Amino acid sequence: MIRTRSSALLALTLVLIAAGLLVLNIAGYLGPVEGLALRPIGAVQGWLAARVAVLRSLLTAPGDILALRQENEQLQAQLSQLEQEVIALREQAAEAEILSALLGYARSQPDSRYLAANVIGRDVSPFIRSLWIGRGSDAGLTRGMPIVTERGLVGRIAEVFATVARVQLITDPSTEVNVQFQTSRADGALRAQVNGELWVDLIDQAAEVASGELVLTSGLGGAYPPEVPVGSVLTVRQRDFELFQQAVIQPSVDFEALEIVLVITNFQPLLLEPGIP
Repeated sequence: MIRTRSSALLALTLVLIAAGLLVLNIAGYLGPVEGLALRPIGAVQGWLAARVAVLRSLLTAPGDILALRQENEQLQAQLSQLEQEVIALREQAAEAEILSALLGYARSQPDSRYLAANVIGRDVSPFIRSLWIGRGSDAGLTRGMPIVTERGLVGRIAEVFATVARVQLITDPSTEVNVQFQTSRADGALRAQVNGELWVDLIDQAAEVASGELVLTSGLGGAYPPEVPVGSVLTVRQRDFELFQQAVIQPSVDFEALEIVLVITNFQPLLLEPGIP
């Protein structure tokens, strides 16, 4: 009986306490107490959540890194492909511009027939200045045919093979070109120096050659067609005790930037120089 009474009393007490706490909570008196009680619990929960997040990141990191690497490789491949496409488009645009200029020049010279050829190589010797073009005897090319661009004279064919040909440049020391000054009408012989300079010798002392005057092929000797631009006068060297005066020429053509040239196919030279077999 005593034990039963004690249990009933305890249950009644707990019910009263619960009721009292409920009343106090409804009245708002338990808010500060709840805050104090929940603060350590919240801290513990935050600490556990942070550790769980770290553990989850450690477990998923290898897969994420692998996926990022694969994505990075794909992006790098796409970037490389785009760069190659841009380079190809720039090359096509540059080639189209060159071909357009060459076509304009060819149309301005209707008496000549031309064949375009790509520059495919250059001789590396400092004493032999020549280049190789991707056309040969299969395309009808023969030795001595002049090579030009829209800017002026390049040289002429020195050797011909089935699909390629070697072009001797006017900057080669063994080359000589008969030229005429456009304004003064004086004749001379253009020769390249070992250092790469172009000189015109055998100019009449009485000729009034001026700086900046255009120099053209004269056609004398039959090695080159007439009136092809060669360059312009940089300086004139004249001495009273010499029979002739000299002129230093700036070539019209940039020989280091040649990519496409024109072969004059309907011109047959009358005389081949020793440098041309």
